[in-house]
Amino acid sequence: MEIILLERIDRLGQMGDVVNVKNGYARNYLFPQKKALRKTADNMKAFEAKRAEYEAMNAKLKADAEQLAKDLKGLSVTIIRQAAETGQLYGSVTGRDICDAIAEKGFKVERRHVELNVPFKVMGVFDVALKLHPDVEQVIRVNIARSEAEAQKAAVKANKAAKAEKEAAVVEAVTEEAPKAETEEEAPKAEKKAKKAPKAKAKKADAE
Repeated sequence: MEIILLERIDRLGQMGDVVNVKNGYARNYLFPQKKALRKTADNMKAFEAKRAEYEAMNAKLKADAEQLAKDLKGLSVTIIRQAAETGQLYGSVTGRDICDAIAEKGFKVERRHVELNVPFKVMGVFDVALKLHPDVEQVIRVNIARSEAEAQKAAVKANKAAKAEKEAAVVEAVTEEAPKAETEEEAPKAEKKAKKAPKAKAKKADAE
């Protein structure tokens, strides 16, 4: 089916583009979410007549998403679930569960914003991406545990691991930069030696 995009959509195109999609995707998602129109002569005329309106609407949606992303920065949510000693959950944690946990913190995020293709089935601390707008993304931390006490311990452990990883990355960057700096420092010396070499040969020739 040919459709007209009313906003930029990943892997499809920009607002105003005419693209081909599967009928089910258009009817079940794009049309109900008001992200596209079926391509017809009348819809093309209607879109062009309202293009400025759509652009303004998209600009506001992006601005709202950017503000929400700023508010969600550094957010960590805890989800309590029953689990075996091995850490295996008796059930799973889905994108909807994550949305509910975010809502408890006072923020509204829709299920479609949560980039989670497979539900979590084990305890742990995970980074989850939120696609709040085609151009706006934020990452939050999801802590799945059997109790608040276990969640706190897991959070401390995760923070220590993240800090150690960051420090290791800094050390690696410095280590990689050091040989480069030495090479740059030795380069002028090499150039001086190269310039002196012909003069030394010339003196030797004169002596002979």
